[in-house]
Amino acid sequence: MEIHQSAVILLLLLAASFTANGQPDDIKPRYQKFLNQHLGPHVSEHACDKEIRKRDTLPLERQMAAKKVNTFIQANKNYIKVVCGRNGGTPQGNNQFKSNKPFPVVTCKLKSGQRHPNCQYRGKKSTRYIVLGCDQEWPVHYEEGIINV
Repeated sequence: MEIHQSAVILLLLLAASFTANGQPDDIKPRYQKFLNQHLGPHVSEHACDKEIRKRDTLPLERQMAAKKVNTFIQANKNYIKVVCGRNGGTPQGNNQFKSNKPFPVVTCKLKSGQRHPNCQYRGKKSTRYIVLGCDQEWPVHYEEGIINV
């Protein structure tokens, strides 16, 4: 069986467009930003101030303003990613998926201070169905948490 050179080149180009875990290159920065802002398997409701400061969750031009709310999902990234697929999430329209199972989350709400570094947060732990914005089955945006189905 003869393999044409153009077929090999095409396969190499396709393989190069994906990272080792199959993630398209154009998704990677948005996915990494999502993880930085919302992945928190070990985040405690008492650690909101530290986590938000450490993660720098605001865009550069807004880093002086305090973020009003940030939610950390207490699960590993593989469980979170499943929400964007057929088995773990239900389509909600506009590339959003609601988790089929509830997740433990820590919601950090601004309690005082409007400018960094004086922002103070109050954390609350709860279990919620999460709604994620997804792109090609990768989570790129945390939309909301829903207490009831």
